[in-house]
Amino acid sequence: MTLASLKNATKAFFNGLTTPCAKIGIPSAMKVKPMTQDIQHEIEHFMNGLKKRNPQEEEFHQAVGEVVHSVMPFYLDHADYRKAQLLERLTEPDRIVIFRVSWEDDQGNIRANRAWRVQFNHALGPYKGGLRFHPSVSQSVLKFLGFEQIFKNSLTGLPMGGAKGGSNFNPKGKSDREVMRFCHSLMTELHRHIGEDIDVPAGDIGVGSREISYLFGQYTRLENRWTGVLTGKGCAFGGSAVRTEATGYGCIYFCEHMLHQHDESLEGKRIAISGSGNVALYAAEKALDKGAKVLTLSDSDGFVHIKDGLTKEQWKSVRELKEERRGRISEFAEQHAGVEFHRDAKPWGVKCDVALPCATQNELQEEDAQSLVEQGVMAVCEGANMPCTHDAVERFREKGVLFAPGKAANAGGVAVSGLEQSQNALRISWSHEKVDSQLQEIMEGIHERCVEQGQRNGRVDYVDGANIAGFKKVADALLAYGVV
Repeated sequence: MTLASLKNATKAFFNGLTTPCAKIGIPSAMKVKPMTQDIQHEIEHFMNGLKKRNPQEEEFHQAVGEVVHSVMPFYLDHADYRKAQLLERLTEPDRIVIFRVSWEDDQGNIRANRAWRVQFNHALGPYKGGLRFHPSVSQSVLKFLGFEQIFKNSLTGLPMGGAKGGSNFNPKGKSDREVMRFCHSLMTELHRHIGEDIDVPAGDIGVGSREISYLFGQYTRLENRWTGVLTGKGCAFGGSAVRTEATGYGCIYFCEHMLHQHDESLEGKRIAISGSGNVALYAAEKALDKGAKVLTLSDSDGFVHIKDGLTKEQWKSVRELKEERRGRISEFAEQHAGVEFHRDAKPWGVKCDVALPCATQNELQEEDAQSLVEQGVMAVCEGANMPCTHDAVERFREKGVLFAPGKAANAGGVAVSGLEQSQNALRISWSHEKVDSQLQEIMEGIHERCVEQGQRNGRVDYVDGANIAGFKKVADALLAYGVV
């Protein structure tokens, strides 16, 4: 996404909201809570100050703007929140650690990357959030992700604060030994700043079981102790059942509750999914279990359209391709009849009932949202972190499409990470069935919190509901602590 596109996305926060139309039984008279001029002024004043303090951090501005737009009316109604300057404090990280990672490649060349850990807020518990290895990683991206993580973790009901970290290192094309040397070097510095009661990182884009294993091994060597300082570990050494599947499964569980809330179900629904990593793969698997028809998957090369719907055998083929061989989605189309590959294209032109953007931030833009609306999409659940631009989200809300933001719909991953922390602390391992049952309960609880705070004339605004519910819990904790 271009810098200009991101700037346009943030500017849209100040344009107000319009009336949505009827959709899947939703009353056409329902209106998103209108913004008065006074509230708009407060939002603009706050965002201008934030941009001045954090110049040229467009992704961070976008994430904060989305939350502030929802919570400002609620915030202004609470004099104690305003007096304590809770919004200003919540948008300032507790600390940011920046460091160099030096490592040697297989040819003996010395390489150097930059790494960060943004410890944003630990009012509710130890910092919790993933590590991302990707060339696009920057301080702005990690502040956006860390800020989102505060409210996502709050919504789970588990005692976890919000953080995010990573490096501009690209693991693609690197040998296992190169990745190992990089991870060991990174942990040599990072271990000073994390701990089971301080900060518990996990995986994210570019950081899977291989990277977590290398990082954890170096941590235990440096600290000379075994403790649950990382989540997403292998089940052989302290990992949790369902962790790999958790974000994708959780997204489907949340989507199912959202549809049930409006007298619909997943059974028989046509689903378009972007991505083919863990989130997309396991969202597809659980959607098939629920009787839905999965039509698309994608990667950075393009997307595949499975016209007759993905079968269980085809799903196993995609999983083997992406998880074991690290191949391209185009290879899947070459191997299976009735599967079309569309190079350099997105899946949002395929007619569907439910859309699950599960790839990366800002992948679904306003024109994509319009295409989905024209095809009659009834629900959109974010499987990735903020994959829809603000303009796209507003198009869905205007048209009465049910929309679940990532801080609610993709919280399953961090929820099971929290359960992994509990298992590590107790020195026990729970069964697949128990962890999955706990995950389902957590996602149901998140949905209930969104409904409680997002009810609007017979319909639920999940954006407002998630933001207000997540904010309130953290704000109340900070208020209780005093000036810290």
